Amino acid sequence: MGFNCGIVGLPNVGKSTLFNALTATAAAEAANYPFSTIEPNIGRVGVPDERLAVCARLAKSAKIVPAQLEFVDIAGLVRGASKGQGLGNQFLGHIREVDAIAQVLRCFADPNVVHVEGSVDPIRDAETVETELMLADLDSLERREAAAQKRARGGEREARLQLAVIEPVLAGLRDGVPARRVALAEDQRPLLKSLQLLTAKPVLYIANVDEANAAAGNDESRRVAEYAAERGAEAVTISAAIEAELAQLADEGERREYLAALGLAETGLDRVIRAGYALLGLVTFLTAGPKEARAWTIPRGTKAPQAAGTIHSDFEKGFIRAETIAYADFVACGGEQGAKDAGKMRLEGADYVVQDGDVMHFRFNL
Repeated sequence: MGFNCGIVGLPNVGKSTLFNALTATAAAEAANYPFSTIEPNIGRVGVPDERLAVCARLAKSAKIVPAQLEFVDIAGLVRGASKGQGLGNQFLGHIREVDAIAQVLRCFADPNVVHVEGSVDPIRDAETVETELMLADLDSLERREAAAQKRARGGEREARLQLAVIEPVLAGLRDGVPARRVALAEDQRPLLKSLQLLTAKPVLYIANVDEANAAAGNDESRRVAEYAAERGAEAVTISAAIEAELAQLADEGERREYLAALGLAETGLDRVIRAGYALLGLVTFLTAGPKEARAWTIPRGTKAPQAAGTIHSDFEKGFIRAETIAYADFVACGGEQGAKDAGKMRLEGADYVVQDGDVMHFRFNL
């Protein structure tokens, strides 16, 4: 699948509780002391998508397989991590490998759960994490800059192109601007990605509130929402404690009753998963037949042959064309045959950019 989101934050903010609820497992030990997660725990979760059940019903599919997103629970970071404090280097190494960051911020007071900074202040905590990541990037880039300058003086074209990215990003980091917010040309973005900078990764802020504030949020979660908006990021308010309770309820009816009693229309985890999916710039195409209805994850802007390759590499190698039905047409026409009869099935070639919700069947030849 290849798309993952690292759950990060200071110790005791609810990261492992959230991870346990996300994956409905006890893989991550949620304990009231720092670094209860020593190795990153990994779990895959289905992306909520009502379209999939509709397609399955119309295609009379025997099985439903949702798209999946991977979440990685990473050990808690503390001030000084960039200099090796706490599990600094280990933390930074694990976070470097994820595609996006979901930063959990504590927005609840509880005398029974210690806070490493001594008080609840989600903005301070967010800035602590961001500062440590920027310091780590700064150290990494300064060393890369010196090496690239030496190669550029020797006439290496690739080094000059790299410096054209490194220099403005370094200037931004020195001014307290993370790499993802530095203005670069579109054709420089792949080079930025190749540098594997921590602050180049997109961020989702998760405001973790107590049960009483799960529906409406509180002053602290509203501060987080404003902080995220100012930085062009997304924020989701949830109660990890409630999500942990929901994860223990196997019956869907009981889950709905529990949510309704709390004034919630859906789980916070559904919002987190969807936000993480959007954060990574992903879209879904669907396949539906008698055996199964399945959602497939692809980056926005993917063309038909590459989308076919997510199913099997042979589909991409031998791609001929894609039989494509827009989801709305698939539903309005009562399924594939109805869409064919109504002239709503299109034969798309190799240059077609797959749209979110397309129902597709690939023709290929090897």
